[in-house]
Formats: sequence, C-alpha cells, structure tokens
Amino acid sequence: MPGAIDLHTHSAVSDGTQTPTQLIRDAVAAGLGAMALTDHDSTAGWQEAFAAASGTGLTVIPGMELSTNYGAASVHMLAYLFDPLNAAIVAETARIREGRLQRAERIVKKIAADYDLSWEDVLAESSDGTTLGRPHIADALVRKGHAPNRSAAFESILHWRGGYYEKYYAPSPLEGVQLIVAAGGAPVLAHPATRGKYRQMDDAFIGKLAEAGLFGLEVHHRDNTEAGKKRLIALAKKFGLEITGASDYHGVGKPNQLGENTTTQDVLDKLVARGTGSKPYFS
Repeated sequence: MPGAIDLHTHSAVSDGTQTPTQLIRDAVAAGLGAMALTDHDSTAGWQEAFAAASGTGLTVIPGMELSTNYGAASVHMLAYLFDPLNAAIVAETARIREGRLQRAERIVKKIAADYDLSWEDVLAESSDGTTLGRPHIADALVRKGHAPNRSAAFESILHWRGGYYEKYYAPSPLEGVQLIVAAGGAPVLAHPATRGKYRQMDDAFIGKLAEAGLFGLEVHHRDNTEAGKKRLIALAKKFGLEITGASDYHGVGKPNQLGENTTTQDVLDKLVARGTGSKPYFS
C-alpha cells in the first residue's frame, strides 16, 4: 500500500526486535509514506530513525507510547510531536522506566521459582538504553523453551491470570494527556477497545480526556474488538476526536505487520498542525 501512514511502531529501544535503522528500512520496503516511532516511555531512537530515513522519501513522526494506569488496567497513551527535552516529560518517563525495571525483576523472581529463568537471561534479550519490560521476559522464556513465541508467552505464563503479574508506577491517563499537551504534543489513546482491558473507561471519562486535550482514539488496531471499534467511532464523533489506525509493529515474535492498519492523510495533517513541541522529519 504505497504511501500508507502507520502511526504506531516500536524499535529495540523499547520492546521491538529491530534497531531504529532496521525498522526504517522495513517501513520503506513496506511502501509506507509516513510512520511514527513510538517506543515505550522513551525518545532515544528518534535521531537514529531520522538519520536512517534520510533520502528515502519516508516521513518520520517522532512519538512515544506513554504508560499510564487506570484502576487495575495499564492504559497506553500515544504521544506525538512533543518536546523531548520538556523537563516534566523527561522526569516522568525516567520514573516510569525505573518502575518497569523493578517490576520486571519482581516478575522474574516469581517465575524463577517455577521455571528455569534468571535475571541474566532477561538482560541478554535487551540492549543498553532499552526500556526493559515484560516483552524481554517473554523473549527469554521463548529462548529457554518455555513458550513457542512472544505472543504465546503473554497468553500463558505472562498473562495476568498466570499468577506472576506485577504492577508498576505510571501516571493516570488524565495526567498523561496533560503532560503530553503541556509539552506541545498531541495525545492519542492507544488500542482502547481490547477485550475487557479498558471497559471501566466510560464515556464520561473519555470526555474528560477530550477536554484536557486528547487528540484522538486509535480505532483501527488488530487488538480492538469489532464492537469496541463501533463504540470508539461513536465516541470520536461525540467528543470531536480524530480516528487513527496503526500496526503496533514490534518486529519478529508478534503477528503485527507494518501498514496492516493505517491513518488517513487528513488526520495526519491535523496531527502535525496540533503538535508544536517537535517537527516531523521529512526525508
């Protein structure tokens, strides 16, 4: 699909399996016209992605997937075109990454009581500067033969019903929206209609997020249910929110493919107009 726009991808800076350079090469090969790099709680891959995109014709939208917590649910907020040097963003993402690291250590300690798995096994699946988290534990479980692939690890040992789940610090979704907006960014609620995960986020709460500056809802995503998508479209109309779509590509180990869900050009234009903290990289 030439010129397609994919606004949700991950590199090895967080839990993807490819470097930003490799990710950009795959995006070009997939015929994308624009893509957003949205690593978890980190902007460390932006400059490498820009350099890799140079001369390719691919537009790179700088972004991030910010972790937030709402009750028992982990809710992710896509942040686009914000200032990566904003002091509040820098401090909060550092706190979240530290919380993720400590949570991962607690999970591994629990799993190690029942499976052959060590903290060193998990570290071996990450690289310097990585936002380490459960996906790296999943990769270690696969390498040790406890699961056939990353998705299977999440559906079994790492499922919250598996008994090894641990929470970690993250701000509320409302605080996340406010943080992103204050840094000049445009926030989009990531895959908010997965089975049961966000069901406690009622219309009134989405309305509060919209009032705080929420830009849109990621409707077209493989993990959203069909009924959930219909609700999201209605909510977008009700609160004047934009509709986005994306692959949530992580490289190998997950079925998501670049460009499998996309965003329209007019929504991207509005996104670029909204975000004032940083600029797209036009190669």
